[in-house]
Amino acid sequence: MQPNELVVTLLISEIAAIPLQDTTQPILNGIVAIFMLVILEIAASVITMKSFFMRKLLSGKSAVIIKNGEIDQTAMKNVRMTVLDLVELLRGQNVFDISTVAFAVLEVNGDLSVLLKTSEQPVTAGDIAVEKNPEGLQLPVISDGMIVKESLKALEITEKDITDRLSGNGLNVNEVFLMTLDRYDNFSIVKKRDDK
Repeated sequence: MQPNELVVTLLISEIAAIPLQDTTQPILNGIVAIFMLVILEIAASVITMKSFFMRKLLSGKSAVIIKNGEIDQTAMKNVRMTVLDLVELLRGQNVFDISTVAFAVLEVNGDLSVLLKTSEQPVTAGDIAVEKNPEGLQLPVISDGMIVKESLKALEITEKDITDRLSGNGLNVNEVFLMTLDRYDNFSIVKKRDDK
């Protein structure tokens, strides 16, 4: 649950309790107030869907805590996380040795997503059959037809690099629902559906 959703849920329960506790209050007042909160919450979710700025303002953003095997102490300070918190979250992901982690991302909901170093990942049938390209943390570079500039900065690439990759696949930015890319140039593209 996002912070604004939690606040609205708590407010609804408080508003619903007022007419139940005080019989002099008409129940219609509570119902109108609850509907207004629900309408405002729906409007806020629509706005956050359409605007990166509002999504970042209302929901926050993910933070890369471990990048290329190194702990980013500045990012940890920014999210007010201690080393003990990090170790605890890693244990929750069945990672007991920090040195085995290539990337760790603290998600907006407080979960930690972990990508182990290639040498520490379990062997799969695909690994035995074929030698595979190295992989890194895939970042969303296009979301719903809009370029995510923070991801470009993290990958140290430009918008032109993205448009060149897309034109090689016969696409433009507006036709892409989601494009992810890692530092080894592995990418995946999900085209927008034409729902009419």
